[in-house]
This record gives sequence, C-alpha cells and structure tokens, in this order.
Amino acid sequence: MSAVPLEAAVRAGDDHERQAADAPAPLGPRARLFPALSAVYRAQLSRARVARIPLLFVATFQSVGIMILMRGVVDGGGEARAVVAGSSVLVVAFVALNLLAQYFGQLRSDGGLDHYATLPVPPAAVVLGAAAAYASFTVPGTFVTAIVGCGLFGLPLTHLWVLVAVIPLAGAALAGLGAALGLLAPRPELATLLGQLGMSAALLLGVLPAERMPEILQYARDLLPSTYGVEALARTFGPDPDWAAVGFDLAVCAGVGVASLALATWAYRRAAVR
Repeated sequence: MSAVPLEAAVRAGDDHERQAADAPAPLGPRARLFPALSAVYRAQLSRARVARIPLLFVATFQSVGIMILMRGVVDGGGEARAVVAGSSVLVVAFVALNLLAQYFGQLRSDGGLDHYATLPVPPAAVVLGAAAAYASFTVPGTFVTAIVGCGLFGLPLTHLWVLVAVIPLAGAALAGLGAALGLLAPRPELATLLGQLGMSAALLLGVLPAERMPEILQYARDLLPSTYGVEALARTFGPDPDWAAVGFDLAVCAGVGVASLALATWAYRRAAVR
C-alpha cells in the first residue's frame, strides 16, 4: 500500500479532531417553565423578604390611614364598600406595581438582566417568578386592611375569603404592568416615577367612590387593571352578593393579568437582548 494515501488519511483525521475541539460544546437543554418558575420564585422570595417587609408595613398603614380619613366623609352603603375594597387592593398596587417597577428598572440598569440571560431559564419564568414573589408579600397586608376596614364601616366579614382570588388575579395584572414599566423605562429613575404614578392612579381611581368622580375619570377607572378586583371585592360586602357579577369581574381581571404578564415577558426579551 502506498504511504501517500495513509498520510492523507492521518492528516484528514487530525483536521477532523482539531475542528471538533474548536467547535463549541453543545448547551444543555433549557429548563422547563414550571421548575424554572419555582426556582426563581423561591430565590426572589428569600432575597426580597428582609428588604420588602418594612415596605409592606408602610403599604398597610397607608391604606388603613386612608380609610380612617375617609371615615369622616363616608358613612356607609356603597361608598363605604368602595373605600374598603379600594384600600385593600391598594396594598397590592403598592407592592406589585410600584416596587416591581423599581426592581426591574434597577435590574436593567445594573446589568442584572445579563445574569438571567446566561441561565437556561425561560423569560416567562423570570417575570412570573418575580411577580409572584412580590405579590406574595401583599397577602397579610391586604387581609389586615380589609378586616380593619370592615370594622370601621360596619361591613360583614363573611365573604372576605374572596380575597384568595382577588389578590393573585389583581396582583398578576398589576405586577405584569409594573414589570413592563420597569423594563421599558430607559432609566431606573423613570421606572420609579412611572411606578409611583401607577400607584397614585390606583389610589385615586380605586379608593374614591366612582359616583363622586367626573365622567372622564370613570372611563379612566375602567382601564385600570385593579379596578375589577376592587369591584369584585366590593360586591361581596352587600347583603345579597351578585356572584355572577363577581365572577365576571374576576374573569376580566384574570384576562388583563394574562395580557400584562405577556407584555412584561416581551419587554424582558427586548431588554435582555440589548
């Protein structure tokens, strides 16, 4: 056998091995959505526990203080139900909308999104995990606010269990909006400003009785995601709640939550590739 074909075969084998060594190693499979969501949720919950609990007390005291002030001008009836429901959901708005906008605005500015981009984690898991962690902090404050409000205005406590549905649905809608504001804002200062404005809108349009608002503000109130959670909770304080209307309000709130979280996921992808 000639030595030339043998040398050519050896040389070809060396080239093949060299190309294989230079080729990047294959990446592992991306994590599935729900395991990744659980991991992000636990990490965010443990990280935010120490820093956010004092702010949760602030949100609760703020809502209770608003109800005490409104007690001097609202005696009872539908207006009292609106004040208590709006103040309870305001706790959710303070944490899920205001604080989450600040968090994602800061995360984008200091390069934190680059860290998440290197992990095999779906973008939806990052957004949903952070939103769920922040919304979890609103549970005790919302219940405390609702119980105190019922005592102030003489409303029944019978149907406060509906908060089990109102908190996650309103929280999802507001958290998605807050995350989108933080991710789309070009600077963290602007993200903080937008979060504050969003919470102020929830305060103005959610706590004040709709009957006392100008007509243009009543239309704006219908565009606020938390409005439907407020309406669902307020309906349960009546002597004979209209459960069909409550279910409709919660369904609308859920639909808005899905849309706002989808917007936040798109904003995350957009910010992560920059």
